[in-house]
Amino acid sequence: MDDDSRVPLSNLHAAGNLLPTTGEASSSTSRSVRTEWPTIDGPLGLSHEESLTYARRFFKLGFLCLPFLWAVSCFYFWPVLRNPRSQQSHPRLRRYLVGSAIGFFLFTTILSSWALTFAIGGERLFGHVWGELVMYNVAEKYGLAGWI
Repeated sequence: MDDDSRVPLSNLHAAGNLLPTTGEASSSTSRSVRTEWPTIDGPLGLSHEESLTYARRFFKLGFLCLPFLWAVSCFYFWPVLRNPRSQQSHPRLRRYLVGSAIGFFLFTTILSSWALTFAIGGERLFGHVWGELVMYNVAEKYGLAGWI
């Protein structure tokens, strides 16, 4: 390690780093002071106002047949969604994130149910109509599968 890369903790704290100095380390044992960031990026992420704008945008666009934006929103703002105490620090942001989480859960449940109905049920469930529903039969019927 170079001598230049060794910087005292007091200099790091003064430069804006969140590491406590030696005097603060003893007082922080009794109470933990943590900065709460709204995004998973921490200090590199968005500010609170920008976070609220993006969360609102993701929530509303999720209703326009883009429900995976709800999942992106839940992932990106995971610190706020995960921490129940964030209701006090980010109440409006948390409302959009909980709505996005519920929306994505419902979308995933409905899509999985629909897919499993066709995958598991098949001809037993749909009977003679199954031949008309299956996509590869439609392709053969119209001569679209002959080139394979």
